[in-house]
Amino acid sequence: MADPARVLENALSLRQEDRARLIHKLIASLDQESDPDAQGLWAAELMRRSKAVENGTATLIDADEVHADIATQLRDIRLQ
Repeated sequence: MADPARVLENALSLRQEDRARLIHKLIASLDQESDPDAQGLWAAELMRRSKAVENGTATLIDADEVHADIATQLRDIRLQ
């Protein structure tokens, strides 16, 4: 097996576009290891949520409210 430190050193010596191509391939290789059913399940979930918005049964929350809630939760976690 290749030494990760040496692989990283070699990768960093590549041109920027070659590094970007390498990164893309590495990330894609991680996606291949995921649950084979995940893509279909996510597609079904997206369709369910889209239909809920279209037919008015979804509870929509304003983005500013969501951001404020997240900021509050993060502040509370930091204070713990």
